Formats: sequence, C-alpha cells, structure tokens
Amino acid sequence: MHNMDEYDGEIDYMHQEDDWDRDLLLDPAWEKQQRKTFTAWCNSHLRKAGTQIENIEEDFRDGLKLMLLLEVISGERLAKPERGKMRVHKISNVNKALDFITGKGVKLVSIGAEEIVDGNAKMTLGMIWTIILRFAIQDISVEETSAKEGLLLWCQRKTAPYKNVNIQNFHISWKDGLGFCALIHRHRPELIDYGKLRKDDPMTNLNTAFDVAEKYLDIPKMLDAEDIVGTARPDEKAIMTYVSSFYHAFSGAQKAETAANRICKVLAVNQENEQLMEDYEKLATDLLEWIRRTIPWLENRLPENTMQAMQQKLEDFRDYRRLHKPPKVQEKCQLEINFNTLQTKLRLSNRPAFMPSEGKMVSDINNAWGNLEGAEKGYEEWLLNEIRRLERLDHLAEKFRQKAAIHEAWTAGKEDMLQKHDFETASLSEIKALLKKHEAFESDLAAHQDRVEQIAAIAQELNELDYYDSPSVNARCQRICDQWDALGALTQKRSEALQRTEKLLETIDQLYLEFAKRAAPFNNWMEGAMEDLQDTFIVHTIEEIQGLSTAHEQFKATLPEADKERQAILGIHNEIAKIVQTYHVNMAGTNPYTTINPQEINAKWDKVRQLVPQRDQALIEEHARQQNNERLRRQFANQANVIGPWIQNKMEEIGRISIEMHGTLEDQLTHLRQYEKSIINYKPKIDQLEGDHQLIQEALIFDNKHTNYTMEHIRVGWEQLLTTIARTINEIENQVLTRDAKGISQEQLNEYRASFNHFDKKRSGIMEAEDFKTCLISVGYNLGENEFSRIMSIVDPNRMGIVTFQAFIDFMSRETADTDTADQVMASFKVLAGDKNYILADELRRELPPDQAEYCMARMAPYTGPDAVPGALDYMSFSTALYGESDL
Repeated sequence: MHNMDEYDGEIDYMHQEDDWDRDLLLDPAWEKQQRKTFTAWCNSHLRKAGTQIENIEEDFRDGLKLMLLLEVISGERLAKPERGKMRVHKISNVNKALDFITGKGVKLVSIGAEEIVDGNAKMTLGMIWTIILRFAIQDISVEETSAKEGLLLWCQRKTAPYKNVNIQNFHISWKDGLGFCALIHRHRPELIDYGKLRKDDPMTNLNTAFDVAEKYLDIPKMLDAEDIVGTARPDEKAIMTYVSSFYHAFSGAQKAETAANRICKVLAVNQENEQLMEDYEKLATDLLEWIRRTIPWLENRLPENTMQAMQQKLEDFRDYRRLHKPPKVQEKCQLEINFNTLQTKLRLSNRPAFMPSEGKMVSDINNAWGNLEGAEKGYEEWLLNEIRRLERLDHLAEKFRQKAAIHEAWTAGKEDMLQKHDFETASLSEIKALLKKHEAFESDLAAHQDRVEQIAAIAQELNELDYYDSPSVNARCQRICDQWDALGALTQKRSEALQRTEKLLETIDQLYLEFAKRAAPFNNWMEGAMEDLQDTFIVHTIEEIQGLSTAHEQFKATLPEADKERQAILGIHNEIAKIVQTYHVNMAGTNPYTTINPQEINAKWDKVRQLVPQRDQALIEEHARQQNNERLRRQFANQANVIGPWIQNKMEEIGRISIEMHGTLEDQLTHLRQYEKSIINYKPKIDQLEGDHQLIQEALIFDNKHTNYTMEHIRVGWEQLLTTIARTINEIENQVLTRDAKGISQEQLNEYRASFNHFDKKRSGIMEAEDFKTCLISVGYNLGENEFSRIMSIVDPNRMGIVTFQAFIDFMSRETADTDTADQVMASFKVLAGDKNYILADELRRELPPDQAEYCMARMAPYTGPDAVPGALDYMSFSTALYGESDL
C-alpha cells in the first residue's frame, strides 16, 4: 500500500483543501457527481484505445484498463500486464499502475492495490482524482500560477468580459451555467447566442453548455444539470475535471494558430526580401545598359560645318540633360535606397546580407556613372568650343545682313512715296505738312549715307576673306547702291512740286479753320451723348436706377439749344462751297483742321434723337428687374439664416460626442449612425436653398444685405458636417477593431479615453506633443529626449506634432514584439506536424494559406531520417535555412 500524509517534493499542486477527504464521499450527491464525471473523463481517453468503462469501481479491478488509461494519457508504455484471472494477477497489475503514478512524482495517500481490486468506490475515486490532478491539471500554467490556481485564473481571465459571470471557485460559481457558456462563447462565439441566456434559468444554461461542448468541442458530458442545480455546493473535483477539459480543448487550437501565424510571418518576410532582390537586379541591369549605350554618343567629336548643325548638337545635348538624364539620376538614387532598405530588413530579420550579381554592386554602378559624367563634361566643352569657332566666322556675315536689312527696311516704299501726286488734291495745311515732312526726309536721307558706305565696306571685307556665300552678299550690295542713287533724283523733283502747290490753297484756309472750331466741340457733345445713351448700366438697387432716370430727364431738357448750334455750323460749310465754286479751286481734299463733315453731323444728330426713347424704355425695364432681385434676396436670406446656425450647432454637438464616453463603443457607434441619418435627412433643405441660389445667380445678384451667409459658406459647412460625422464613426469603428484585435476591455478603453481627454487641453480630439509627454510621465514613463522622440515616431509617423486617440490606444495597448528565431519556427512546424521530426504536404496545406504552403513545399528537402515515410519533408533544415547562410 502506498501511504503519505501530504504531498511534497516535485509536485505541490494539492493544497490542504484539495487533499482527498474520505469523509466527503459520505455525501451521496457528491459521490454521484464524481462517479459520473470521472467515468466520462476516463472514457474520453480510453476511447482513443477503442474501449471504455461502465462501472468505475468494477472495470478497474483487474488493473488492465487502468494501465491502458495511464498509457493513453501519458503517451508512455507501462510494464507488461499480467493476463491471469486470479486475485494475485489483478493486484500485480494495479500495483504496476500505482508504481507508474508514483514514478511521476505523485505520493499516493492511503490508496492500496487490494482496495482497488476489491472494488472500494472511495479508494477508486480517490485514485482517479489523483490521476486527473497529475495529468490534466498539474501542467496548467497561467501567469506564474499552476494547477488549480492556474486553472482558476484562466477561467477568470476568459470570463472577465462577461459582467454576469464571477468565477471565484470550482463549486457555487458554476451553478447558474453561465460560466461554462461564457468559456465556449469566448472561444467559439458562433456556437452560443450568449445574449439570450438568463441567469435565472440555470438548467437551460447548463444543458446548453454541455450539449454544445459534446457536439462541437468533443468534450463528453461529465455532469448532470439536475445534480448541479439540486446541490447546494456542487462537487469541486467534478467541476475542476470538466473545466480542465475546456482548457485543453481551447489551448491546443490556440497553439496551432500561433504556430501557423509565426510561420506565415517568417515566410512573408522571406518572400518580400526575395522580391526586393529581384527588383534591385532588374533596376541595376537597366541602368548599366543605358550608361553603356550613352557613353559612345557623348564621345563622338565629329565637327559640323555650319552653326545651325552645331546648335542642333547642343540642343540634343540639352535634351539629354533635361529629359533623359534626370530620370536615370532618380533611378540611381532609388537603386541605392532600395539596396540600403533591403540590407536593413535582412539584418533586422536575422537574414544574411544580400550580395548582388557580378558587376552590379552599388560601387560598380557608381564607377559606370562616373565614366558617364566624365564623357558628358568633355562633350559639352567640345560643343562650346566649336560653336565659338563658327560664331567668329559668321560674325561679319551677320553684321552685313543686319545693316542691309535695316537699310532695306528704311528704303521700303520710299520710291513710291516720292513719286506720289498727293499734293494735287491736298489742302493748304496738308501741303505745309508735306513740305515739312519732305524736309525731314531729306535730312534722314543724308544721315543714311554712312550706313550705305559701311555696307559696301563689309561686303568688300567678306570678299577678301573668301566667305562661302560671297556671291549673294555682292548682289545684295549692288542693289542697295543703285537704289540709293535713284532716291536722290526723286527727292529733288518732289521738293519743287510741293512749293508750287502751297500758294494755291492759302486763300480758303481761314474759312476751314472757323468751321473746325465750331464743329469739333459740337461733334464731341453728340458723341458723348450717344455714348451715354447707349452705355450699358449695372445697378444693384432701386435707388441707383432712380438716380439714372433723373439724369436722363435733365439731358432731354438740353436738346433744343443743341439743335440751334447744329444749324449755325452747317451755315459755315455752305459759305465755303460758294467760294470754291466761284474761284474754281481744286477742292478734292478735305478740311485740314477737322475730319468732321456736314453729313456726319446730321447723321449723329439723327442717332441721338433715336436713342432717347430707347433709353427711356431700358430704364423702365431695369427698374422692374431690381424689384424682382430684392424679392429673391429676401427669399434666400430667410432660409440661409436658419440653415447656417443649424450646421454650426451640429458641428459643435459632434465635437462633444467625439470626446465624451457614454456606453460601449457599439452603443456610441449606434448613436452616431442615428445622428448621421438625421443629418442626411436635412439634405432637402440644402437642395431647396441651392435652387434659390441658382435663381439669384441667374439674375446676376452678387450681394445680399439681408444675410451674412453665402451659398459657398453653406456648402462648405454641409460638407464639413458630413465629413466630420463620417470621420467620427470611422474613429469609433477603428477603436472597435483595436479593442477586438488586442483584447482590450471596455473598462480599459474607457480609462484610455479618460486619460486622453484629461490631457487633451483644447478639447479638439487630438493631443499635442507636450501634452502627450506629460501623459506618459504621469503613468510612469521615465522619458529622455531620445526616448520620447522614438515614441513620437511611432504614434506620429507623419511628424505633424499631434497624437490621435487611435494612435494613443495603439501605443498604450501594444504588446512586446515577438522576435522570431529559427528554433521558434522549428517548434511551430513541430506543432503542425504533431510532434513528428518531419511534416507532410497535406499537413502544410491544412494549416497554412495556399501560397505559403506551396512556398514551403517547393523549398523543403525530403526528410531522410530513420522514421521517414513517403512524402516526408525536412522542416528542420528549412527552418535553419531561413536564418542561415544558405539561399532558399
């Protein structure tokens, strides 16, 4: 018989309250619960070996199923059992089982093989409880607590978000069934509609949990709802046994998911790095090829014979500098940036450094680029020297062309001008003007004599220098000299004709002068009147149009006096006509003092008479239009003065909502969406105001003294309102995503919001850098300038000097980064492989996304160990290669 007073040594997972109290088995209700629970627990393991038990104290008497149970749950082989039917054979088998338990560091308390063989229910249940403690509960570890305390802490952690669940023990805390339902819902929320459960209906809650666990989680039904509800204090050992099954069911799935995630993360890093390597190689190849093609072009020094050809070469070179080279400079810079980024990523992920192909190192590219710039500099110097040489040769020819062109431009039309007979029909003043003009021309002609001589001298010099285009230069010079001689003869002839004509016209000059003095001001008055009568006026008020009407009436009162002046001017013109007819003077010309004639005066006077009634009608119509514009102004203002304040009020309300905390995030999201709907329902009023604004624009109304709001103000305010409510909803949705992704409770989220609001001094929904620093110090951060700068680079990557609430949550709730290693990846593959030293393709496809499963299979070598099977893959060397020197 195995005896002990209390547990010590390696295993100390049973405190005093967990010791097997034999007196407790005297309670029939507790014994019934333990018998059912322990039987179900044993069968959940024995069914893996294709068997089960019906009666816990009878079916373990021969020791065979007891040894089989220990082999299944430990994964180890026990000593060969005795197959005899005698009592001594059964005692031997049970002792082998008890010795195995003792060998695992468990000191049994008053449990002997004889009592098990004799079917002692108390001792059998005690033995099974000891096995459950050792193999199902002892290894549970949560935050440095283990066994019972660890299992209890795990339950408390998992059910913490459920307000109506409070797990403090393994008996009465589970009576209402909500604890079991909460554990299932926390890990598999699709299996239970937790919101429909009621605390006052424990039978439904318990049966729901037991049925779902048995059907979907492969956890046998170890308890009866009636026994738990009908017992004042359910059996603690039965509850612990059943709850431990939930722990093992959920912890296994979590380990597999964690392992798969770690592998995905590592493979994603490798895939990204390989793509960066390929991009570098391609970019380097293209850049080196472009340099190879460009250098021979820059080294070509074949000169051209003309300035135009050399300038074209210079233009081609400028295009190269402006258009072709800058993108390549950017490519070279990007290449170096990509190379440095790749090396940094490889170093941070514990990968070997990247070594480009032969001749494609950054230094190789820099050397090639240096050769390119050397050729470029020499080519530009050669171009400029060639251009200077041709420039010297073309200088004299260009000087000749410029002077010849200036002279030809000056002489153009001069021969025709000197041969005109315009003086025959000219007035006296025109004759005098022509004489003055001719005298000026004679002076100008003498001044141009020097230019003609210079042109001849340059042509002579070009001939002496054997200029290639000398024939055309000589022909042009001869034309200029011949023309110069002809101009001299024509100038003398015209001068004599002008002097003869001058004396014929002086007699009628005084009458022309008198006509001009009277006609000019009257003509100006009529033109001004026509301009005023036809002037398009722009008015904005009724008062302005009334002022224009008054001025028009005053103008009409001056018309009779103006008609008298018109008649007097026409009398002067009639007197001139009589003199011309009497003395037969050639009057083909016009009055030298004015261009105004009697026909023009009469025509303008008739026009003024026609425009007066038209002006009357235009003023009447404008008066009516201004009255309608005033009505439109008031109509728009009445609506805008209501909508503008409404938008401002809604903006202020959204600002308050975004920084206040009322209910859960889902409640806030529901409230904001309802608020958004009410805002959208206001849109018809905006549309109506847009219609009134369109009428105002069509009427060309540009001001409105009845309101300070413009349609642009309303539009901007409305768009800002829609944007603000949408952005606020998005912020809450992001907070929900952050909360769910990082396991943040509503209480933590509220604490984050309270802290953020406290240090958001301006109540603007963002925290400035200094306020954020004060917040960090208040929660215990010991910040230096470098550390704070590092934190700001995380929460404010755009360097705007502010911290949003979303960034604040991300920082405050971040977890320590998981730095993967080859050993961790190898351990993760081992989990997916079921603890085998190799992994199969089907296992990779089942646990990993398709593209990453194919990535692994393409790179894993066949496994060649002694336990290899067909299709086995070596994940160990693959994991090492991810961090080693070899290239996957």
